[in-house]
Amino acid sequence: MRDVLVAVPTVLRADLYAVAALAGAAVVVAGALLHIPSIATTIAGVALCFGLRLMAIRRGWQLPTARPRKHFEKEP
Repeated sequence: MRDVLVAVPTVLRADLYAVAALAGAAVVVAGALLHIPSIATTIAGVALCFGLRLMAIRRGWQLPTARPRKHFEKEP
């Protein structure tokens, strides 16, 4: 419920869930465009997604977060 109210899911803010899924999907799409058998691209995409997520958990990888801007006063 909190994620819906805030409008930005936690998954897309800090952890590598979405990035890993996007990388895996990109492998599958690239394989389809290159006419590589779908079973091979699917296995490669799953392996990449799983591997990225596993490394992120083991090494504590996080996505960078934006810092609030500092307001500077204008000089006269």
